[in-house]
Amino acid sequence: MIVMKIFITRKLPEQALELLKKEHELEINPHDRVLTKDEIIKGVKGKDGLLCLLSDTIDKDIIFSEPKLRMIANYAVGFNNIDIKAATEKDIPVSNTPGVLTDSTAEMAWALLFSAARQIVKGDKFTRDGKFKGWAPMLMLGQDISNKTLGIIGTGRIGTAFAMKSKGFNMKILYVNTKPNKILEKELGAQKVELEELLRKSDFVSIHVPLSPSTRHLIGEKQLKTMKETAILINTSRGPVVDEKALVRALKEKWIFSAGLDVYEHEPMINNELLKLDNVVIQPHSASATFETRTKMAIMAAENMLEGLKGNIPPNCVNKEVFTSH
Repeated sequence: MIVMKIFITRKLPEQALELLKKEHELEINPHDRVLTKDEIIKGVKGKDGLLCLLSDTIDKDIIFSEPKLRMIANYAVGFNNIDIKAATEKDIPVSNTPGVLTDSTAEMAWALLFSAARQIVKGDKFTRDGKFKGWAPMLMLGQDISNKTLGIIGTGRIGTAFAMKSKGFNMKILYVNTKPNKILEKELGAQKVELEELLRKSDFVSIHVPLSPSTRHLIGEKQLKTMKETAILINTSRGPVVDEKALVRALKEKWIFSAGLDVYEHEPMINNELLKLDNVVIQPHSASATFETRTKMAIMAAENMLEGLKGNIPPNCVNKEVFTSH
């Protein structure tokens, strides 16, 4: 067995590291922070594999900086942080970690929906600050969840799981997707509609699309003004899908009731105006942050890495043309 060298940009759950250590040498970023471009280039020097995070921007300069580099495993479902074209040009397979975080992300979307609809965070702060003086008829009024219309933008794995979890709430399901979702139509009586109709009719709108040129600012001023004044927007997909400046206006001027966000347009920076608003629930991009899910993701990334270093197609390769172009 040929022992190779792998650079890991952040410490991962131990089970995954042990898996990799059995066969190869590891160098792990000792800092609990995102590395700079120069630090990643330095880390990749002399390495055969790079195991990176969604928060790491792996551009052409990094990919071409080390001649030996032959495998990139991304510890995430999304891979818009990696220059796939450059990796493919250099015959480097890139992998992701789909499937394992489906339920945890769908659950976070529901947690945000409930929190935003019932003003949970605002109520928690109100109570902790000693402002609660007893039950009052108009105190912390929110929105009912049951018997409402739920709009889902994107019904891939996560969007479908999110919709299926609505079963107990007797909701009408509308969805936008490139093709019909037979599962949702059969199980929930879901209706495939155009975006404008979904926004106009839905009480809650949850976004589950990948980031691409066609989805960037998919939700902007026009779309937010189309929504009901009582509507709630949830985003656990990618920040740039929503025009953050337009969302701030929508929340400040009450075009919509509230929002729940786990992702931001310019992560880790968040619009300062957004931070001041009390009708938005914000999370630190933690939809997959459960002990079980993060461990499964790490093991999947490790398994992808091991296969790629052997010259095999990784189980979750996103650029298989690397193997078919020869």
